[in-house]
Amino acid sequence: MNVVTLIMQGQYVWAAIMLASTLFVLFVALPFHEFAHAFAANKLGDPTAKYQGRLTLNPFKHLDFIGAMLLLFFGFGWAKPVPVNQRNFRNPKGDMAITAFAGPLSNLIVAFVVMLIMHIVNIFYVNVYINYFLTSAATVNIYLAVFNLVPVPPLDGSRLLFAILPDRYYYKFQQYEFIFSMVILVLIITGALSRPLAFVSGYIYNGFDTLLSLIFSPFTPSAVVAM
Repeated sequence: MNVVTLIMQGQYVWAAIMLASTLFVLFVALPFHEFAHAFAANKLGDPTAKYQGRLTLNPFKHLDFIGAMLLLFFGFGWAKPVPVNQRNFRNPKGDMAITAFAGPLSNLIVAFVVMLIMHIVNIFYVNVYINYFLTSAATVNIYLAVFNLVPVPPLDGSRLLFAILPDRYYYKFQQYEFIFSMVILVLIITGALSRPLAFVSGYIYNGFDTLLSLIFSPFTPSAVVAM
């Protein structure tokens, strides 16, 4: 469900919270994801992203207008991909895999931090709307990580797969990257990927939540939830 759907249903409060979650994705999750790619690449010897001003957490350096609009109105979108030149790496395939994995890892870190904040906030004040925003922000970050780890071009997971594939298969896959991109787009639009991605994302969310619940259980209040 996206912001437009909630507004059409007259659920304005929830639409505002969903909008806040979407803006969090646009100005925090996606920029941090791209920054992580740039940071890893630079550390491994490729300064291409740095020279193009992408080694920054400034969201406006990473946002793609069309991707941002689609995310706001339809619930899916993208940021500008970080430029990477594999020829600058000492170990092109291995370093590319590390650079690719840095993006999804950054989203998992953001999700864990958001859930940590939620557990801390709930010690002092339990509020349905705050919890919904933080839960949504964490969930979307986990979903982004899982989605990007799908081993199909141009997603980050394909770079991890390519690290263990023979070169002939690696270059063959690269030739059909555009076709794979179109297939992924169709799967997103039709919702075919939603159930398996939600299943995996749910397990990760529950794992984080279980760990944090164990840590914070002595401090968790038994008060009535505030509205």
